[in-house]
Amino acid sequence: MLKNPAYVQADLDVYDFFKNQGADVVNEAADFAGTNGCYFYTGRDSTESKKAGFRGHTLVIAPHEGLVSSDVWLACRMKMMNNMAFPGQHKAKNTWLSGKVKCGRCGAGLMYMNNPNGKSAYFRCRKRQDAGTHSCEGCGTLRVNEFEQSIYNEMVKKLRDFQILTGGNPSKVNPKMTALNVELAQVDAEIEKLLDSLTGANKTLLSYANSKIEELDAKRQSLMKAIADMRTSTLSPEHAKSISGYLTDWDDVSFEDRRLVVDGLISRIQATSESVQIEWKV
Repeated sequence: MLKNPAYVQADLDVYDFFKNQGADVVNEAADFAGTNGCYFYTGRDSTESKKAGFRGHTLVIAPHEGLVSSDVWLACRMKMMNNMAFPGQHKAKNTWLSGKVKCGRCGAGLMYMNNPNGKSAYFRCRKRQDAGTHSCEGCGTLRVNEFEQSIYNEMVKKLRDFQILTGGNPSKVNPKMTALNVELAQVDAEIEKLLDSLTGANKTLLSYANSKIEELDAKRQSLMKAIADMRTSTLSPEHAKSISGYLTDWDDVSFEDRRLVVDGLISRIQATSESVQIEWKV
């Protein structure tokens, strides 16, 4: 029931989700108006692995109205997909940044290490730890407590920026966003048609197609940037408020809830003692 798009009010976000996962979407992007549900057909050789996505599946707009808003349905669906990606019984217990922090030099995960001298715990590059001192220079000195405080401060700053930018009715459809998404979907469709036409093409047609694809791809990149900028400026106030509430009472928030807040805001952190780069989800 949680995975079935029959219940979702299918809008352009739903269209993008299934399209990006490799599903064959029968309807045009303009048909995803945020009212009707969808039918999802599973092909004989289809798969739902993290690598293969929804290749072999078909999505089509259904005649009935959906019941669940797209943001709620997609949040639930993404959480289920993320859960699938982390099997096993290992559970973080030492730091709420576990799994998020990577070595800024080699990209390997950073391990929580207790200090035998009784000093503060620290992070250590897993590759350096496992393969020897010559495999990676290491991340330098990163004290866990100090680093956690630094990331907390960055999350507070990020949410403060969003709360300044947000306003108005979050449930109201943004017509500019809708227009940009429709235009982006049309550009993607044009690129797909050109690629399909290249089979058996002569040199003249190949030259024309390549030039046209480059032109369309440049337009696609411009549209994606405009959409990303607009999404930042129209972040749901409810979402920002709920996370901000946790950050305000951080000292009283449970370990697991802290992990949920971090997972909702941050994709990964590349860190050394000299620099920190945060990849935000929002």
